[in-house]
Amino acid sequence: MKVTVSRRAHFNAAHRLYRKDWSNEKNDSIFGKCNNPNFHGHNYELIASVTGEIDEETGFVIDMKILKDIIKNEVEDAFDHKNLNLDVPEFQDLNPTAENIVVVIHKKIKAKLEPHLDLEIILYETPRNFVSYSG
Repeated sequence: MKVTVSRRAHFNAAHRLYRKDWSNEKNDSIFGKCNNPNFHGHNYELIASVTGEIDEETGFVIDMKILKDIIKNEVEDAFDHKNLNLDVPEFQDLNPTAENIVVVIHKKIKAKLEPHLDLEIILYETPRNFVSYSG
């Protein structure tokens, strides 16, 4: 019997959506005010959901303290109060769109989980705009 457990977390970060290989006009046309050269910020919310069999000994799918620590180390410490374009190595050559951010977060957390566990990340960029990724 598979069960899904979830943990909510948040981080604040700035970013700029643009491509270095495009003109300013094309970046403005595609990304609009999100292409602000002085960056802009979001209060991101994420939900990490782990699915797996219930361990017969512990009764857990995953110890929530372990999941909390993974999220803190891999996401909050790495992204919180950072400029994603300038401070986060994964975005040096990757446009930090919500879609790309959720994939990066998924890869970072998934790498720390037992291989038999499934992971879904839901990332809210605003209360009304969110993306999800399951790998």
